[in-house]
Amino acid sequence: MNRIILIGNLTSDVEKKQTSAGVAYCRFSIAVNRRFAKSKDDVDFFNILCWRGLADVCAANLSKGRKVCVDGSIQINKFTAQDGTTKQQIEITADDVEFLSQRTGEAPKQQEAEPVEDTSVDEGELPF
Repeated sequence: MNRIILIGNLTSDVEKKQTSAGVAYCRFSIAVNRRFAKSKDDVDFFNILCWRGLADVCAANLSKGRKVCVDGSIQINKFTAQDGTTKQQIEITADDVEFLSQRTGEAPKQQEAEPVEDTSVDEGELPF
């Protein structure tokens, strides 16, 4: 099974494009802190690719600095560089992107408290 879940911050704004067949896609990169980081340099950078509706949503809502959770799969793309050497590029194809922080300048949403149901029981009603 090829599955990866990453939580990180966008390092740049989203770049949205279309294929020649008109299919929307977007690319962005995220910086992910290592689990047991010993210094601020213990960060990994991942290139993220989104397709179709997910690309539209990400392009409309994400910008540099926003925290996201990306759920997807790893793809290793091989290509020949201009100097003739074979290179590899790791890219994450997202199946889902969850926005974990507010947009810049957006006030946090106030959540109304839900009424708490009284679940107390009169001891006289207990069968034991």
